[in-house]
Amino acid sequence: MPLYPLTACPPPTLYQRRSLILGLALLTLVLVCVLSLSLGAKPIALQVVFDSLWVGPVHPDSILVLQSRLPRTLLGALAGAALALAGALMQALTRNPLADPGILGVNAGASFAVILGVALLAVDSPAGLQLLACIGALSTTVLVYLLSAFGAERLEPMRFILAGVAIGALLMGLATGITLLDPATFDRIRYWSAGTLDVRNLEGVLWITPTIVCGGLLALSLARPLNALSMGEDLARSLGTRPRRTQVLTVAAITLLCGASTAVAGPIGFIGLMIPALARWLMGSDLRWSLPLGLLLGPCLLLLADIIGRLLVPGELRVSIVTAFVGAPVLIWLARRG
Repeated sequence: MPLYPLTACPPPTLYQRRSLILGLALLTLVLVCVLSLSLGAKPIALQVVFDSLWVGPVHPDSILVLQSRLPRTLLGALAGAALALAGALMQALTRNPLADPGILGVNAGASFAVILGVALLAVDSPAGLQLLACIGALSTTVLVYLLSAFGAERLEPMRFILAGVAIGALLMGLATGITLLDPATFDRIRYWSAGTLDVRNLEGVLWITPTIVCGGLLALSLARPLNALSMGEDLARSLGTRPRRTQVLTVAAITLLCGASTAVAGPIGFIGLMIPALARWLMGSDLRWSLPLGLLLGPCLLLLADIIGRLLVPGELRVSIVTAFVGAPVLIWLARRG
């Protein structure tokens, strides 16, 4: 005998519910992208936005759409996806829901490498900045991992966070000192160092796109091995997973994602903390579903923060400030939950 009347619709399966959530997230991302192109200090009609994208500069406001809002919207989508995936990978690798590229010093390492390159080597090309950011992100990740694992039988989440916070504070202090001693470097990177999507052309966005795509594909391919690793290394080996290989590839994906996004958008925090937590709440702990959802929700949050910053303050409020206002209470709430 069925558990529900024959005339009623059966309850949705877990697969159907998760697919529906992904579909709604995709529609939300499309809507937020349209809003990002149309809203700002000067609102632009949707018809002008669509005509500008499909036909070209057919209106005086088309220049604003194509040369200012389109690059920052694409950068927000790429950086939001990269930071969300990097945060999810870091939380899965450390088995710590408080892990985040900003909290663990990865963004600070990428920023320090960029500032050092600008000040000492006069690097200004997008490719050079991206390479420096990736080197800084990788070096910081390895250093934090080694410090937290030194003298311990196993990697403890709290040691990992404390090491990341300490290294991040040290690198940010050194970076601030370099910029204060060199007014030319300070003038060149003062907006970038605050975390911003305010780019005026597509050159930097096009440079980081292949790196973020490669890092994103690598992250999605690691969903199954990281699921197995979450049950313990011994059980993961019995399931055919090689833990060391998975850990190395995860660090490589985090480096690509954080390095590329930081090279153009600067250090932006809390996206990698909030989005994985929201994705786990909606999808559960299975990374095969939570990673794709984070890939869609990360750009939504970052672009919404950018829209709020443009509308809230005359001129512009940096997107990193808006995400900090939202992310700090989330961090406190997660920490109090244990």
